[in-house]
Amino acid sequence: MVNPGSRRGLRHRKAVLRAFSDAGVEVNEVVTSHPGHARDVIDARTEHWDAVFVLGGDGAVMEVVGALAHSGVPVGVLPGGTGNLVAGVLGIPRRIEKAVRVLIAGEQRTLDLGRLPDGRFFTFAAGVGVDVAMVERTKHSDKRLFGMLSYALTATRAAFGRERVHVKVTVDGKVVEANAVLAMVANAGSILGGRFSVGPGVMPDDGALDLCLFTPERKRDVVALFWRILRKDFRVHARMSFVRGRSFVLDSEPSVAVQADGDIVGRTPIEITVAPGAAVFLTPR
Repeated sequence: MVNPGSRRGLRHRKAVLRAFSDAGVEVNEVVTSHPGHARDVIDARTEHWDAVFVLGGDGAVMEVVGALAHSGVPVGVLPGGTGNLVAGVLGIPRRIEKAVRVLIAGEQRTLDLGRLPDGRFFTFAAGVGVDVAMVERTKHSDKRLFGMLSYALTATRAAFGRERVHVKVTVDGKVVEANAVLAMVANAGSILGGRFSVGPGVMPDDGALDLCLFTPERKRDVVALFWRILRKDFRVHARMSFVRGRSFVLDSEPSVAVQADGDIVGRTPIEITVAPGAAVFLTPR
């Protein structure tokens, strides 16, 4: 499945097809033409597929993963977008031809997904605050020029501006309230090949999700939290907290946009639940 609107999709599709051919793997290519096209193709399939590869950004990956949830058909993620969060969670190389080779020779891994009220799923995380600012305010031209760095710069500006959201999150019936710069319900904590984590022990195969709250009040708090996150230091701290659960209702005052895996998926209040073992991914050995 090739998303032609992704940052690197069309540019790399011939190299991807050549990599499959060199490996002796037969593929059928679908270049999608509109949102939902990949799901339509998957829903209409009449033949057995050993795997479905996605060359596109996280939005395209979300669509394919959702269409194949609970089917047992493995998904191979080829990082063709800007953020490529899901590829980062799975430790997939950014160089697309190399990604093809390592996934063909890789292994299958069954992971949980986060489930949204409309039936869509996410692999990495859903949340409000800085991550929404990152999605909504990063210019398309900047993404083309600077890639992931453009997201990081937007998020940094929002964090240092201390743009807080008053959130009330109900986790398995227990209410947590905070004025948060970032409130994230995470399925996977480790990204960028394990070099970066969003919380302690956030695992995509433990049958649970994790609420990660970051509540800096001053600029020095922002710096302190960045430093802790970079060092994966999640010891008790007054400006961050973590709650594990299976069912979350994320609400805010006032209502704000919610993102999941880099796409805006609705507004608060929104219910998020875990879907244990819902997806199978191809991962590097």
